[in-house]
Amino acid sequence: MPHLTRDFFYTLPRNILGSFRGRNLLWHILAIGATGVIVSSDLDWMYFEATRPFAGYLFPAVILGWLVPVVFPIVSYIAGAVRKDRRAICTAYATAQAAVIGLLISSFYKAFTGRPGPGHSAGTLIDTSREFHFGFLKGGVFYGWPSSHTTVAFAMAAAIWTLYSGSKVARGAALLYALYVGVGVSMTIHWFSDFVAGVIIGTIIGMTVGDAFKKTSAS
Repeated sequence: MPHLTRDFFYTLPRNILGSFRGRNLLWHILAIGATGVIVSSDLDWMYFEATRPFAGYLFPAVILGWLVPVVFPIVSYIAGAVRKDRRAICTAYATAQAAVIGLLISSFYKAFTGRPGPGHSAGTLIDTSREFHFGFLKGGVFYGWPSSHTTVAFAMAAAIWTLYSGSKVARGAALLYALYVGVGVSMTIHWFSDFVAGVIIGTIIGMTVGDAFKKTSAS
């Protein structure tokens, strides 16, 4: 499918910009506003304390959050090529692009917010949930706001949700995966507000990408 490869790179910058265009920009503002409310109300710290007993059980979500975005598009492409299923191949390209854009945008935000994760304070139980290091690369791009795990998971899930409008199984599986990853990292390496922002930002990315590839899937 040479033209799908071409479309992947051709639509990549357009879909990055599209994730901020029009009403999508309002969703970014909502993610920022929601974070402000959660942080200022101390909900992040209360959630962290309440969920600490479950953190060990949900740590696999951290691993799956990095593994699935790499493995799933490859498996989907191979399955589509073997079965000559155009939609499966299109799904491979769409989810791969959604994951790339999700990682790029979340990393961009992290580079300027510099927020340490709760793991930095777990040993001493000091509340650092209000701590941000605004600037450029003052806190790296691994930890921080928003959660890349959540953003990427929900971007992929929203792309699948858009492409498979007639399949409750595909939509349900995608949503369950995204929730597992998002909730899992919110109890381990991220604050609750990182998770909430990741859900919002990842969803608009996935819908933007899904809409762009939907016509290709149908043609």
